Amino acid sequence: MKDLDFIAIGDITTDAFIKLSGDDANVKSNEDGSKEQICLNFGDKIEYDSVTEVNAVGNGPNAAVSAHRLGLNSALVTDLGDDHNGKNMIEALEKEGVNKDFVKIHKGKESNYHYVLWYEEERTILVKHHEYEYELPDMGKPKWLYFSSVGENSIDYHHAIASFVKDNPEVSLAFQPGTFQIRLGYEKLKDMYAVCGLFFCNKQEAQKILGTDEKDIKKLVEGINKLGPKIAIVTDGPAGAFAYDGTDMWQMPMYPDPKPPTDRTGAGDSFSSTVTGALALGKTLPEALSMGPINSMSVVQHVGAQKGLLSMKELEKFLANAPADYKPTKIN
Repeated sequence: MKDLDFIAIGDITTDAFIKLSGDDANVKSNEDGSKEQICLNFGDKIEYDSVTEVNAVGNGPNAAVSAHRLGLNSALVTDLGDDHNGKNMIEALEKEGVNKDFVKIHKGKESNYHYVLWYEEERTILVKHHEYEYELPDMGKPKWLYFSSVGENSIDYHHAIASFVKDNPEVSLAFQPGTFQIRLGYEKLKDMYAVCGLFFCNKQEAQKILGTDEKDIKKLVEGINKLGPKIAIVTDGPAGAFAYDGTDMWQMPMYPDPKPPTDRTGAGDSFSSTVTGALALGKTLPEALSMGPINSMSVVQHVGAQKGLLSMKELEKFLANAPADYKPTKIN
């Protein structure tokens, strides 16, 4: 088999978006106006407006779809059950053109199914990762591996991936840790950090990984870089994304939304996977950084993490029509 351009590794699920009625839900906000909690009356019957199922999503699957739409030959390494939901996810991957040779179906197991409480443009996700016996398949030597969220019984899996990349230095690794992986901390995953070519997290996640209350985003990016990744990228909400390769640091602003977001699910995945995909296509880091926020802008205009993912032609059109100040800036 010909080596692939891009292989994503991570759990797959179906997201059921439950759109809550404005009459029965409300939000508590922080002092700065940011939304902190969604509130429902305990014991009440809560009306909802609609339910929308989105198949074959998750950090890894989202990245595989994103890479394929950019023009890369992409595949997914994942695990699912032999149930109805699993079959639907296989069909969704086929429809998206993602290579499914490394999808492992576990007989008698359930597939992951998550519930998304969707209120206004924000969401709270009720998740359950079913336990599978993770095993790295014989996948050749792709240009890029993109590793993200998996279940908690996966420590050995992390070490196997780190060992594979160490033994195959021509394979670049992008690591976008999920909640469990961030909670594990650096020490238990230091072999992953050591071989990581590209690392993504947000500001709050960087603080958790580094065990610090440091608020200076530049110091946080430098701190992640010192853990091992060749390029560390930390996002900071409206302030945009900050990237550091050990020599140069770049700040990339957000691409302006054409209208208020519909749903923010997948915004981070689309940014990270697009930057990785652009590098896999031979783009420079500044060029890749300029593409990531465009896909994020597009994704949040739709329900779910994949519908708004753009082709390279569509992305380049947005880039050509970008505001004059939309460009990466080198900072000290």
